[in-house]
Amino acid sequence: MDAVLVDMDGTLADSEKLWDRALDDLMAHLGAGPLSEPARHETVGGSLRFSTGVCFREAGRPGPSEDELVAACDWLFARAGELFAEGVPWRPGAPELLAALHTAAVPVVLVTNTVRSLTETALDTLGRAHFAATLCGDEVSRPKPDPELYATAAALVGADPSRCLAVEDSPAGATAAEAAGCPVLVVPCELPVPGGPRRAQRATLEGVGVDDLVRIHADLSGHA
Repeated sequence: MDAVLVDMDGTLADSEKLWDRALDDLMAHLGAGPLSEPARHETVGGSLRFSTGVCFREAGRPGPSEDELVAACDWLFARAGELFAEGVPWRPGAPELLAALHTAAVPVVLVTNTVRSLTETALDTLGRAHFAATLCGDEVSRPKPDPELYATAAALVGADPSRCLAVEDSPAGATAAEAAGCPVLVVPCELPVPGGPRRAQRATLEGVGVDDLVRIHADLSGHA
């Protein structure tokens, strides 16, 4: 295992709950009630633009104009920024694992669909020193579930994707990592994630250490 490529929302940070609030506030801004549970599930791991489109549809306004969509994205972005600035809570076991990887000098790349400015706010909590590089959804042409983010992240540390272990919480993220060629440790947060021969599952990151990640990568690589 040459590197670890790790998602942010729902994997390291318990920020999906902040997105719950931001999306419901956008729904109110659009004159509708809170998102239904199935609609919220659609947005998990998705891009800002995709999630905003779901809100328009659920508010009974499918097919917004480009100007309407951009304005709503900007509104959601600003609201999420306010919530992120209040502090981003950790997922269980995440700070300990990042510290252990840093001590072991294993390169870690943060790979998130969240836009750069919000990610920078979250990094005030997560700690920039833990990461060899960070890559955000607005810095590639196609965010998750497309594999571009993960393929690019591996290249940032000079690693082949197959030599990297991805750590993800969502179906979209696991699909993206797997399509890029990474074996995936899945730690579900908001949604169950289907299994597969290149996926291992853990309930949380609590008690997961560097040796565990190396072993998981080796086990999954045998199914390449």
